Amino acid sequence: MLLLIDVQRNMLEPPTPVPAWESVSTAIGALLDRARAAGEPVVWVRNNGGPRDPDVPGSPGWELVHRPLDGEPVIDKEVPDSFANTDLIDLLPPAGHVVVAGMQSEYCVRETSLTALALGHEVTLVSDAHATYDADRPAGEIAAEVERELAASGARIARVDEITF
Repeated sequence: MLLLIDVQRNMLEPPTPVPAWESVSTAIGALLDRARAAGEPVVWVRNNGGPRDPDVPGSPGWELVHRPLDGEPVIDKEVPDSFANTDLIDLLPPAGHVVVAGMQSEYCVRETSLTALALGHEVTLVSDAHATYDADRPAGEIAAEVERELAASGARIARVDEITF
C-alpha cells in the first residue's frame, strides 16, 4: 500500500514550499503513477491546520497537490501521527507492507512511520519523496536524520526508482 502523508499545496507549491519541493513533488508523482499502474492501494492523509495555519480546511494550502482517484481514501488528521483519532488502521492490511512518502519528515512522516512499525507493519520510507523545511539546520540534514532513526527502528529506506509494487 502507498501512504501519502500531507502532500498538500501549502508545502509543495509557492509561495512557501519546502526547499526541495520541485524534486519531491516529481518523485511523489512518479511513485503515485507506479502504484496506480500496479493496482496498489493508495491512501491519502491530509492535515487539517488551525485557524492561522496555511492548511486550514477549505483553503488553497489545504488542497492535495495530486488528485485522489475514486476509491482512494482520504484521511483527515489534526496531529502528526496519522493513526491518532483516524480510521487509518482499518485501511491497512494486518502486518502488511506500507510505502510512505510525504511531508514533513520530522513530524508526520516520522510519527506515522514509527506507529506503523509498532503495529507490526513493514515500512519503506521513500528517501526522495519526503521533505521538510530548514530549521535549526538544513532540511536535507533533518530528513537524513529521520531516515537514520527509522532505519534503526526497522524501516527500509529506498529511492523511488527502487520501489516495486
